[in-house]
Amino acid sequence: MSLQLAQTLDGPADAQPLVLSGSLGTTSRLWEPQLEEFAKRFRVLRHDHPGHGRSPVPTEAFSVEDEARAVIALADEAGFERFAYCGLSLGGMIGMWVSVLAPERVVSLTLCCTGAKLGTSEEWFDRAATVREEGVQAFLPRLRERWFTPAFRETEAAKACFDEVLKVPPEGYARCCEAVGGFDFRSDLERIQAPTLILVGEEDPLTPPEVTELLSERIAGSTTTIVRNAAHLASVEQADFVTAAMLRHLEAKAPA
Repeated sequence: MSLQLAQTLDGPADAQPLVLSGSLGTTSRLWEPQLEEFAKRFRVLRHDHPGHGRSPVPTEAFSVEDEARAVIALADEAGFERFAYCGLSLGGMIGMWVSVLAPERVVSLTLCCTGAKLGTSEEWFDRAATVREEGVQAFLPRLRERWFTPAFRETEAAKACFDEVLKVPPEGYARCCEAVGGFDFRSDLERIQAPTLILVGEEDPLTPPEVTELLSERIAGSTTTIVRNAAHLASVEQADFVTAAMLRHLEAKAPA
């Protein structure tokens, strides 16, 4: 199916292209802590997931692969022949597909706080059903625990993320939950050819060692960096560390 995704472009028009994709329940604002530094060096494309931010709510089911194809279409529209890709959580899942669907175009890949399979399909479909009945607010207590460590949950940055997720239409959130529930890339990880950095929140309950170790074991030549004192939204909680780690990877793998 064809998905319509809202996008934002920043940075010099002639700079090396970089695509950023965020977590379920967030919008392109997730990457604002990194944007100033990234936009100095790259032409940055950020997008909103279906039914999030400025992207319309989808009227039918879609898969992570479908969204990956929509992201590649955004890159086409922006004139990106080859690009680096960084994705967090759902964004990382999309990145796995993008790197396999267009291997000749992805010059580097960063997978942050993600996995080839997160949780069980049943859990995600149950969440979708609950959100349709009770709204996204039904999961806010759980998101507070998963997104940030206790020391960070009361900060203004964390509160901004919680405020944002409450604005996501229930159907948009539910459709994305179903896409995550249907995602299983475990048997396809060996197909990823791009130089890959794996960023792991040290206290992220969604990505236990067996999930992140599978990525490092099956993605040839990948490197793993632990983000200390961070849970699932590590790019917000430890913004400076994540920015620096990503820049080292991006600049090391940038095309000559």
